[in-house]
Amino acid sequence: QVQLVESGGGLVQAGGSLRLSCAASGSIFSINTMGWYRQAPGKQRELVAVISGGRTNYADSVTGRFSISRGNAKNSVYLQMNSLKPEDTAVYYCKADLRTIGSLRSWDYWGQGTQVTVSS
Repeated sequence: QVQLVESGGGLVQAGGSLRLSCAASGSIFSINTMGWYRQAPGKQRELVAVISGGRTNYADSVTGRFSISRGNAKNSVYLQMNSLKPEDTAVYYCKADLRTIGSLRSWDYWGQGTQVTVSS
């Protein structure tokens, strides 16, 4: 029923910028939180940024460089990434904690992931 579609990943040089987008679709009743996670080769998946009720939280490694925001249309979330570093290279995943129509509770839904590669 629910699908999260991501876009915006790619290859960029160090110091450059990328903007990731994620849109959730389906029989959605409400969305509690949306966020971005990333997983580098050989590393565990880690939280990058999350937004809930207008409040935002960021990993220490990206604070001041990344910005998460919610869109008004299509249950979307964005991640503006500036001053990118090679260590930001990872697969970035969109996640939504949402409740579907007719459901008694919310569940986590994940996007397919999008590759971000930052060259030195």
